[in-house]
Amino acid sequence: MLDTANPAPDSRHTSALEMLYRADPETVIRGLMEGTEITQQERDRIFQRSIDLINYMREDGKPGLMDLFLAEYGLSTNEGIALMCLAEALLRVPDHGTIDALIEDKIVPYDWDEHLGKSQSALVNASTAALMLTGRVLDDDNSSSVLGLLNRTVKRLGEPVVRVAVKRAMHEMGDQFVLGQTIEEAIKRGKAERKKGYLYSYDMLGEAALTEKDARAYFDAYAKAIDAIGRGNQEKGIETSPGVSVKLSALHPRFEFAKARRLRTELVPRVTELALAASKLRIGFNIDAEEADRLMPTLDVFEQLLQDPRLAGWDGLGLVIQAYGKRAGAVIDWLYDAAERHDRKVMVRLVKGAYWDSEVKRSQVDGVENFPVFTKRAATDISYMCCAKKLLGMTDRIYPQFATHNAQTAATILELATDGQRYEFQRLHGMGETLHNYLVQELGARSRIYAPVGPHKDLLAYLVRRLLENGANSSFVNQVVDRRLPAEHIARDPFEKYQTSINRPPRGLKNPQQIFAPERLNSKGWDLRNPADVRDIAETRHPFSVHQWQVGPIMAVDPTGDETLDLINPAEPKDTVGTATMANEADAAAALDAARPWIESDARGRAATLNRAADLYETHFGELFAVLAREAGKTQLDAVAELREAVDFLRYYAVRAMELPAHRPVGVVSCISPWNFPLAIFTGQIAAALAAGNGVVAKPAETTPIIASLGIQLLHEAGVPEEVLQFLPGHGRTVGQVLSASSKVSGLCFTGSTATAQAINDHSPRQRRPMRS
Repeated sequence: MLDTANPAPDSRHTSALEMLYRADPETVIRGLMEGTEITQQERDRIFQRSIDLINYMREDGKPGLMDLFLAEYGLSTNEGIALMCLAEALLRVPDHGTIDALIEDKIVPYDWDEHLGKSQSALVNASTAALMLTGRVLDDDNSSSVLGLLNRTVKRLGEPVVRVAVKRAMHEMGDQFVLGQTIEEAIKRGKAERKKGYLYSYDMLGEAALTEKDARAYFDAYAKAIDAIGRGNQEKGIETSPGVSVKLSALHPRFEFAKARRLRTELVPRVTELALAASKLRIGFNIDAEEADRLMPTLDVFEQLLQDPRLAGWDGLGLVIQAYGKRAGAVIDWLYDAAERHDRKVMVRLVKGAYWDSEVKRSQVDGVENFPVFTKRAATDISYMCCAKKLLGMTDRIYPQFATHNAQTAATILELATDGQRYEFQRLHGMGETLHNYLVQELGARSRIYAPVGPHKDLLAYLVRRLLENGANSSFVNQVVDRRLPAEHIARDPFEKYQTSINRPPRGLKNPQQIFAPERLNSKGWDLRNPADVRDIAETRHPFSVHQWQVGPIMAVDPTGDETLDLINPAEPKDTVGTATMANEADAAAALDAARPWIESDARGRAATLNRAADLYETHFGELFAVLAREAGKTQLDAVAELREAVDFLRYYAVRAMELPAHRPVGVVSCISPWNFPLAIFTGQIAAALAAGNGVVAKPAETTPIIASLGIQLLHEAGVPEEVLQFLPGHGRTVGQVLSASSKVSGLCFTGSTATAQAINDHSPRQRRPMRS
């Protein structure tokens, strides 16, 4: 059940948030550029300042260890991917045998020699040498040589040593990203950077609580951190005080759009308690950004905090906004409007974005219209620049915090900000030291370190995001240490880059509807985390909320059965969904006599008909969703998946129809489907048989004949002849037995079968046997 009443507070900007969720990226960028113009003169100055910063970083600065490590072992290399897999595994695996197997699996197959001596860091080069040696020690391929004998001996004696060394290296890698395993340790380790003028925002590792117990543990960790940070705070102004970052998904196991009411009663009090503690200790309290589908509930929680009178007068409440999201500019507008309405001042941390890969993949799997994030790096850079200018024009209500390791982004802020304007830079612990040391020590800018705190076992999600963000060849972290790339190339104007690529889709990236192209369209998806889609479904389903269907046999001859069955909503016993007239044994026999193969249509014609049926299924989604819920007890999420699977079957078998050998179909196929997937499996069985040119007599489960009947009607509307496809709702002990035992049936699909059309044609008329998936 969707609990989405008021998932985000009403304001004049809420409709813009919905409209931009999966909008056309070119339209969004055009709107950003028109709304916050950055002049050509400003862009030219940003370009030159970027070059100066890059040259400084290369000539006078000293790249951090993690910058160098990511540059050498980025995700563009097999070795980098292997190390990421090994790092996450070794932090979790307890037994030595599995650790040894993992090390051998991840170290042996790769070419570590290519990386030897390439890094500016002696430590990275030493690590490479160790990985080379480990790979050779563990490799069994050189068994015939003296060296092979030595290696096998070292392997037997040395596995514990290799294990300890590699695991220790992985922990060292973790230490580069994590300031401390406890908040006390983190505060102590941060003293050196604080003496240089840096501020800190502490992030307690851990997110996506799966249980209430998890959420309570994370709450306790946040509360303890706030207390420890606040006790040592001597500052009165929020700009110079330390802060803490909180992930709402860590504080509630169901932090999602569908649970809006529940979050207000269960999550909001928890967050408010933490915010009150932070306000009393005069420290900052930032709510972190998460996946795009969590934006609306995040804004709802944030406004509940804004309007709490107990937090009045405290300017330390902050929100993180991700520039790669198409709604970033609209979120800033919404936030400024909310701050004005509630007479508050807030902080905003602007970041590029940390969930790009998962956002893209989830959208493709879900089959939705578009992505919620920009898919071109230049578009994200433009969004960041425009959002930065917008924030710098709102400092009466917003204290901007610009998180970046990118010299071009830093140059943008330095160029757009006016003298004496209130703002700060931010960087991740272990990264961007050279750039930020220059900003702090040479320019007198304020900079804050975002510092993860927690045990190494909780490092995985954070580590993967950092590697995904910074490990690609195209990332600034990777490029700036590659002296083969001219500074002018790295500093190239994003507006110029975007214009040159505006008509070119990102290489290797397909829109959700095209992921199976050119073979076929992906089935249409509905995003139940999108308020617009939820309303569309509700409005389209509404006419069928109390409708009662009457269904019965659909045959090439007149049926004779007269038994009727009342169909009751399994979730609402008082809701009668409709009635079904049941076929009898005589109807089954008559249907088989009248059935014939689909011989008047060739493979191309059958494929076109199945594709038309797929389109009709999607067009009639409102009625199908209503029946799936009322007759089969499906949740809305399950109903979407069921319809999409049915559509995928139709389009998949339409393609397979074109691949079948040019010979006659086997005859008539009986399809007997189960109750648990009353549309998907029912449709899949039928589509496979029809694709091969067979006739079909279909019997649905006794409990779900209405949804099956709607599918049959849509297949007929698409052009399948009635003699080719007949429908027999009935009992298994009567109709089912006739269909499964008759000699007129050339193929039989039952229970969970979704056999391919080719498999059906592989059975001769005298070799009937059930085909199971």
